[in-house]
Amino acid sequence: MPEIRNPNLESQGPGGGGASGGDFRSSILLIFLALAGVMVYQYFQKPAANAPANQAQQTQQGSQSTQPASSSFAQAAGVGSTSPTPKSPVATVSAAAETTTTIENEKFRITFTNKGAQVQHWILKHYTDSSGKPLDMVQQDAASRFGLPLSLFTYDNALTTQLNTALYEASATGQVLAPNSVTFRYAAGGLDVVKTFTFDTGYVIGVHVNVRRNGEPVRALVAWPAGLGDMEEFLAASGKRTTFLVPTQSQLAWSIDGKQDTMAAKKVSGDATLEQPFEYAGLMDLYFATAFLPDVPSRATVVTFHHSIDLPGDLSDPNSAKKPADVIGLAIGDQSGDTRLRLFAGPKETDILNSVRAIGADGKPTGEPLASLIQYGWWGIIAKPLYLALRALHNMMGPGKYNWGWAIIIITVIFNLVLLPTRIWTMKSSLKMMRIQPRLDTLKKKYANLKINDPKRAEMQAEQMAIMKEEGVNMYGGCLPLVLQMPLFFAYYRVLLNAVELRHAQWFWLHDLSMPDPHYILPILIIGTMFLVQFITPSPGMDPAQRRMMAIMMPAIMGFTLLHFASGLALYWITGNIINLIMQVAINQSKIGKEMHEIAARRAAKKLGKGGNVNQRVIQGRR
Repeated sequence: MPEIRNPNLESQGPGGGGASGGDFRSSILLIFLALAGVMVYQYFQKPAANAPANQAQQTQQGSQSTQPASSSFAQAAGVGSTSPTPKSPVATVSAAAETTTTIENEKFRITFTNKGAQVQHWILKHYTDSSGKPLDMVQQDAASRFGLPLSLFTYDNALTTQLNTALYEASATGQVLAPNSVTFRYAAGGLDVVKTFTFDTGYVIGVHVNVRRNGEPVRALVAWPAGLGDMEEFLAASGKRTTFLVPTQSQLAWSIDGKQDTMAAKKVSGDATLEQPFEYAGLMDLYFATAFLPDVPSRATVVTFHHSIDLPGDLSDPNSAKKPADVIGLAIGDQSGDTRLRLFAGPKETDILNSVRAIGADGKPTGEPLASLIQYGWWGIIAKPLYLALRALHNMMGPGKYNWGWAIIIITVIFNLVLLPTRIWTMKSSLKMMRIQPRLDTLKKKYANLKINDPKRAEMQAEQMAIMKEEGVNMYGGCLPLVLQMPLFFAYYRVLLNAVELRHAQWFWLHDLSMPDPHYILPILIIGTMFLVQFITPSPGMDPAQRRMMAIMMPAIMGFTLLHFASGLALYWITGNIINLIMQVAINQSKIGKEMHEIAARRAAKKLGKGGNVNQRVIQGRR
């Protein structure tokens, strides 16, 4: 469809050891370094997405549009046109004073003001902000500057101001219990506005807006102009701003012809008009969302807003250096001028989002559900079943303050028990490698004088592989448990970033499993347990320097990385470490473990007998 541009719209910019140890340990090291690299990438990654097609570019003030659609839009909005004389004058309808109407059901409490027929507060009863107060979906600071939810937007600034500052006559004031409806009406000087809102027992409300000027329809769009209320950086009571993937990253989300997409706040253009068959369009962060679902997607028009607010970099110090924070919004309406839609404003909980569907081809709410607002990324194939398993286990345990934490621990224990055969297989493979190590050492001495680029080194490697194949040894077999553990690690990561149920979930000293450990207890335990596992695992044939790096550097890297991750993720990792430590102690007492330690002791004695430094401290496997 052609773009719609307002000619009077002001332009705004868009806001070396042996083969047994060296290869095996080097492989594990590479995996950990790759993991650290992914973490660093995630840390600095900025969300990005492609914009919907036909995004309107902003025009310079006073420029003229040659598109007929723009002209018809201006006429519908009453811009630059002479309106016909109405057949009959509209009687003035206006309230004498400002009043409020509060609609309440089990899930929300919405307070309207009749000044503009807008929402002052949208309280979600079952959720709190970081200060422990009931969560208000209206971001008060941003809304006071850029507009309240369910305000109206037109391309005529004077008309927009009038629509949002007039005192409407409300069909009900004070407390109203849902299911119910409330109508606001204002009429003056040829302008007639009716805004009707219907409420039931869920998070979805119905919206019907009709604006006429001198009897002609005016395309007035319903707006949510200023972000969501759970933006933690606006809450001084939070005390600090989380530095890693904070749950305040606003995004624009939409679905067109069954295809869902999102766009990061910094990429959203201000005052851009989009005409596409939007099944829904809305704003979201990690845990909450608002989504407009038009009754007639084929006639939908969306306008995006991009604002910025300077906030203290350190909320505990109001005088600290200011940092800009993006605030985005949108407005949506029907091209006919008579807008009917549904609005969801609530948590991104799977069952709730699955129950809210867009209008389908049959004109009924049988289209795409809002479940796509929960973004697990590439790991969704594992993250979704993991979330369902955690939720089922949590529900089985019944009400309990720490049950989400216990659910994470139980799932981790089950997963590690399933991996136990692979760990035993790995130890057997390591034992075979230790048995053939003397043959491999002899082979390396045979080719010791070769340069690194000598073609004969390929012959050495071929002979090494032949020996390992003869003995049934897989040099990379030791990586299998870690390789299998990594997908669950990233799945937990995505679940903790997206499952609203884990937001503010507690486990002893952890007050929010979706946020880092405030006392750094788990990262310290992770470092200690990883070191112990490395320390008691036999590893003869590995270069001492490499062994020290593996036993000290890898735990330090992992502990430091998890310092900034959700404490629920650290809880998963420390549980796995403790299980691995117990398993390794048991393996060391088995026949396989004892033989590995005997081989290690013989090799150590042999090295010392050849003039090794007796005082050199080398980390060896311990019983």
